[in-house]
Amino acid sequence: MSNKLLTLICATAFIFAVCTPAFSASKKETVAEVPAVKETVATAPAATTAKEPALQASAAQIVENMKFGWNLGNTLDAFAGGSPADGWNGANKSLGIDTETYWGMPKTTQAMIKGIKASGISTIRIPISWHDHIDANYKIDPAWMNRVKTIVDWAMDEGLYVIINIHHDNVAPAKLKDNSRKGFSPASKCKAESEKYITKIWQQVTEVFNNDYDEHLIFEVLNEPRLPGDPHEWNWEASCKTCNDAMECLNEYNQLCVDTIRASGGNNAKRLLMIPSYVASPGAAISPKFKMPDDPANCLALSVHMYTPYNFAMQDKGGDRNFMQKHKNDLDYWFRELNSKFVQKGYPVVIGEMGATNKDNLAEREKWFAYFCTKAKSYKMAAILWDNGIWEVPSSKSYNELYGFYNREKQTWYFPSLIKAATTAME
Repeated sequence: MSNKLLTLICATAFIFAVCTPAFSASKKETVAEVPAVKETVATAPAATTAKEPALQASAAQIVENMKFGWNLGNTLDAFAGGSPADGWNGANKSLGIDTETYWGMPKTTQAMIKGIKASGISTIRIPISWHDHIDANYKIDPAWMNRVKTIVDWAMDEGLYVIINIHHDNVAPAKLKDNSRKGFSPASKCKAESEKYITKIWQQVTEVFNNDYDEHLIFEVLNEPRLPGDPHEWNWEASCKTCNDAMECLNEYNQLCVDTIRASGGNNAKRLLMIPSYVASPGAAISPKFKMPDDPANCLALSVHMYTPYNFAMQDKGGDRNFMQKHKNDLDYWFRELNSKFVQKGYPVVIGEMGATNKDNLAEREKWFAYFCTKAKSYKMAAILWDNGIWEVPSSKSYNELYGFYNREKQTWYFPSLIKAATTAME
């Protein structure tokens, strides 16, 4: 998550899927070798031969088992300077894998992951940005891929469900030129470069993460795809021409991701995939302009994010500090909408990012967590808590994105009662 405006924050991170995957046994202790990058954008790697399936689980079973989760935020998703709006201008490309700690988070350890599991949490989302770690041929740095694999393997060893993705690789259309290797943008003039980038990243990721990983590993194809710097960066508007162009491009990108991942064969032919709407907004998801991709495995998921209601869960000064009936009504609306349009049509839901910023209102946040997670449980949805490591209210009394929950160095929680409220609600 980055700085989200008012309209996004009314969102809800939901993931829906229907599938009956047949997977091979869990991952090996092998070192990741980044495969050679193919030169043709539309060509995915040759399908590998899957091992004899060891596990079978439907998407509904997987999502129900995911329950409450946690995001390893501001870590592997951190980038080395610049911004999406300026095309990463001034980025420090010499950092290498040290981008992991560039945003102030400690280096991830196995003890941190064990602490998450010991807390009763079932799922970990590991946001990953790639643009700082590719060469002129779009090949991912083997050291970076190995670091990603190490952390994924720690989480798999704990029996956690693990989500990996393409995270902060979305740039402003004006800054994305052919062969620039900066990322993607949902704009018609950027389709060639965007599709090239997306394809090459997923080709390499799927070759490293395939038959050695069972259904506990989930791919989220893109994070919050949007138009950085645009007036509609954080909100979908059906009457906006630019928004409609972005949605058309996103529909194509999502299809490309599915085709590329499925073509890698093996366990990836059945793996649960998370598909985002524009800016991961539920409002955009329910628009008729948004289309779920075709998938021979029938194993797709809609991904949306939720910091809802905005005036309680994210708004800085001037927002609500007490959790009231009007906030429950807002939550009820979005749960009902996504339930009727997706869950009831056969897609279980994962809420990939959620949380309420610290406003020195712990008791009220406890109520929000309990209510939110009880609603999620009632619809058999999973909910994944966003954690950026920032938890203390400063002397200025700014409540801006204070989504720190887990003390990663001590493996303790800053607000244990919030985690208790969430995990208890989703038992």
